[in-house]
Amino acid sequence: MEAYAIHKGAIIKPRLARMTMDLIRGKDVATARKILETTNTKASRLILKVLNSATANAVNNNGAKEEDLVIKECFVNPGRTLKRIQFASRGNVDRHDKRTSHIKVIVTDNVKEGSEA
Repeated sequence: MEAYAIHKGAIIKPRLARMTMDLIRGKDVATARKILETTNTKASRLILKVLNSATANAVNNNGAKEEDLVIKECFVNPGRTLKRIQFASRGNVDRHDKRTSHIKVIVTDNVKEGSEA
């Protein structure tokens, strides 16, 4: 069974979040959780929340066992860009783009839906 969780509009640059996401891709949930807890970045804190939510969805909604769960897919897509301005010297205005991300984590236990024992 598969379960997923999405955090839309996370205020972090997609490039920064992808660097942390590459650390956990393809790992089991317990290992990924330990990696994210020991990595000191804003992205790791956001991804950990999404991973915990996906794990809870799999356990509560699909009846999967938490120790069998593996991260099947995880990716970070760009979200909406907030355009902000800052006044600069000599009457100029500099634009600062505050980029956002959509973080998605899919977990699976490699059990087909029809073959429950």
